[in-house]
Amino acid sequence: MSAHRPAAVVVLAAGEGTRMKSATPKVLHAISGRSLLGHVVAAARALDPENLVVVVGHARERVTAHLTEIDDRIRSVVQYEQNGTGHAVRVALEELPALNGTVVITAGDTPLLTADALRALVATHDAYGNAVTVLSAEVPDPTGYGRIVRDAVDGSVLAIVEQKDATDGQRAIREINSGVFAFDARLLADALTKITTDNAQGEEYLTDTLEVLRKEGHRVGAAIAADHREIAGINNRVQLAEARRVLNDRLLERAMLSGATIVDPASTWVDVTVEFEPDTVVLPNTQLYGATRIATGAEVGPNSTLTDTTVGAGARVSNTVADSAEIGEEATVGPFAYLRPGTRLGAKSKAGTYVEMKNATIGEGTKVPHLSYVGDATIGEYSNIGAASVFVNYDGQAKHHTTIGSHCRTGSDNMFVAPVTVGDGAYTAAGSVITKDVPAGSLAVARGQQRNIEGWVARKRPGSAAAQAAEQASGAE
Repeated sequence: MSAHRPAAVVVLAAGEGTRMKSATPKVLHAISGRSLLGHVVAAARALDPENLVVVVGHARERVTAHLTEIDDRIRSVVQYEQNGTGHAVRVALEELPALNGTVVITAGDTPLLTADALRALVATHDAYGNAVTVLSAEVPDPTGYGRIVRDAVDGSVLAIVEQKDATDGQRAIREINSGVFAFDARLLADALTKITTDNAQGEEYLTDTLEVLRKEGHRVGAAIAADHREIAGINNRVQLAEARRVLNDRLLERAMLSGATIVDPASTWVDVTVEFEPDTVVLPNTQLYGATRIATGAEVGPNSTLTDTTVGAGARVSNTVADSAEIGEEATVGPFAYLRPGTRLGAKSKAGTYVEMKNATIGEGTKVPHLSYVGDATIGEYSNIGAASVFVNYDGQAKHHTTIGSHCRTGSDNMFVAPVTVGDGAYTAAGSVITKDVPAGSLAVARGQQRNIEGWVARKRPGSAAAQAAEQASGAE
């Protein structure tokens, strides 16, 4: 084990979170592409602990299932009765082998807590040889929080004093307790046996172990977080929104410092899993979610929402919704396009205005410029699909595939009734309904012959504006 590798990280996630006013457990509410608990787990996993344990209780089946999805190496421990934070930690330690080293305790509702803050906590804990080290923060307004009272000589922690118990002098202290701790594992296990439920709530408080350890002559220390917002817990929807804003600003700042241009950070929202290469541009009112990746020189936005979508180098994506799509290098998408799952656009291709695609592979240089639906299709290279074309892929029971070759020119207002194939270099006439395969190099015409019935308007719509206009036109002729 490295010098600062914890023996265990214990995440407390058993509470109900009633102030969220939600059927969803508090720790499963999501911001920036992860649940609150998922953010905490990611920070904890970055420490590479020997053991990572999450204590679950309320809605434990849902929380445990979520943990399995995000990190199958996590050990879940059930706190069947929520009898306090000290009890939760004791339940967790009872499920682990005897530990030797540092145990980090944190909460499952602190999504802004970073791995760097936890590393600094553990490093401070080791450097001073503390029995326990509190992660603290200096806040502008400490009202309502437990104050960290330090020894004036050596800086050790003498007590954590709650607001209601603090003197006027102590209330002026701006350093507060975060509820995140690093403990010596063996001393923690012993101290947990000595705390009581002699308090208003009748619960075992983890903070009571600090007084136990200090009275036994052990040093209690504190490490101050670089940013006080890191320790913020989430208890209601207002705090959830505030945390989302802070986390989003962090992510955008990281992207910009890495070479991406974010034109309007205030209207741009991204997930933690989004990746930017240098010299990308994101225009206002754009949301990027999931495993979206924007390559060098690409421009996305304005007014675009991309989920799990790859945008190739030099591509342009405007006013577009895309989900699980691949956009090739120098491709053009939008405005007002909708790329559904399974869409793959080749290099220099185009999905233009009011174009919807689903499960479609579009070859290099091929263009679907406007007003079309392309579903369950493969189109080769350098073909052009006329305006108002529909790939008719569903017969009411099953989906069918359409294949159009390379260097094809299909007319406007075409219906391709799948399954059907149009060969390389073929043309189709405007207004055609293509129900049969078209051989390579052929022209397909599938429409009725035009027939003009002279005088129909005068006979069938006498006195109408149309009839009067026709009469005037005839007189002029």
